[in-house]
Amino acid sequence: MTKRFLSLVVLVFLAVSAMWANGTQEQQKKGPIVVASKIDTEGGLLGEMIVQMLQANGFSVVNKTQFGTTDVIRKAIINGEIDIYPEYTGNGAFFFKGTDPQVWKNPQKGYELVKKLDFQQNKLVWLIPAPADNTWAIAIRGDLSKSKNLTSLTDFATYVNNGGKVKLAASEEFASRPDGLAAIEKAYGFNLTKDQLLLFSGGNTAQTEKAAADGTDGVNAAMAYGTDGSLAALGLVVLKDPKEVQPVYEPTPIIRDAIYKKYPEIEQILAPVFKSLTTETLQKLNAEIAIQGREAGAVAKEYLTSKGFLK
Repeated sequence: MTKRFLSLVVLVFLAVSAMWANGTQEQQKKGPIVVASKIDTEGGLLGEMIVQMLQANGFSVVNKTQFGTTDVIRKAIINGEIDIYPEYTGNGAFFFKGTDPQVWKNPQKGYELVKKLDFQQNKLVWLIPAPADNTWAIAIRGDLSKSKNLTSLTDFATYVNNGGKVKLAASEEFASRPDGLAAIEKAYGFNLTKDQLLLFSGGNTAQTEKAAADGTDGVNAAMAYGTDGSLAALGLVVLKDPKEVQPVYEPTPIIRDAIYKKYPEIEQILAPVFKSLTTETLQKLNAEIAIQGREAGAVAKEYLTSKGFLK
C-alpha cells in the first residue's frame, strides 16, 4: 500500500467520521423552545417548572417567563413569538365567545372544549392539566369580615349597596373583562365605581393582596386567586361564591402544534409534573415566593427535585 493511497484512506475515514459526528449532534440537538408565562407569582413558578424540565431533557430553552398579561401572551403564541406557556382552562370562556358558560364550571368538560376549539382555530395544543383551581376571587381584610360579618359575595353585595366603605385592589384585566369583576357584580347585584378601585397593570395578586393587608390608599379588598398562598398569612378572608359565578381555572401547558409535532415527548415530560400540582400544593409553593420572597426558579427546582422529576 503506497503512502499516497494510505493518506487517501485516512482522509476518507476522517471525512466520514466528521459527517457521522455532525449527524449525531444534529439528532441530539433539540430546540430552542421559547417558554413564557404571565406576569404573576404562579405564572413565574409554572413557567420555571417548564423551563427546567425541558432543559433536563436535553432541550435548548429561551426563558421568557413573566412575559405579559393574558392578551399579550395569547397574541404572542398565536403569532409564533413564543412556543409554550401555562394557561388556564377557564379562560376558554374569554377566548371563545358564545360558548355555554356552564361548561367552564366543569373541569373535564371545560378542558375538552378549550382543547378542541383552540386546536381548530389556532393550532394550539393543550397538554395535561393540573388538578388545581386558580379561579378568580375577592378577598377582604379579616377585621372587616369579622366586624361586618361578611363571609360571602352575597354579604359583600349587601354591604356595598348599603353604603359600606370598600376599595378593591385588582388587575386591569380583572376589572375590564366581562367574565371578571363584571360577572361577579352582575350575579350579586352591586357595582363598584372607579373611585372604589385601585388598578394594577399586571395580574400579580401579591400586589393586590398586600395593598389590602396594608390598607394602601384605603384598600380593604383584593382580587385573589384560588391557589394563592399568602391569604391567611396576610389576614385576608376569601369571600365564598355561592352562585358559582367563576369558571374552573386548571393550570395547563399549551404549545404550538408545529412544536408539538416536532417534539411530542414534551407532553410526557410535563404530564407528571402538572398532575402533581393540587390546589393545596400550589398555595404552599406560591406562598414561598409571595411571603418568603424566594425566587420562582429556586422554588420550582426544589419542588421538582423533591418529587424526583429532576435529579
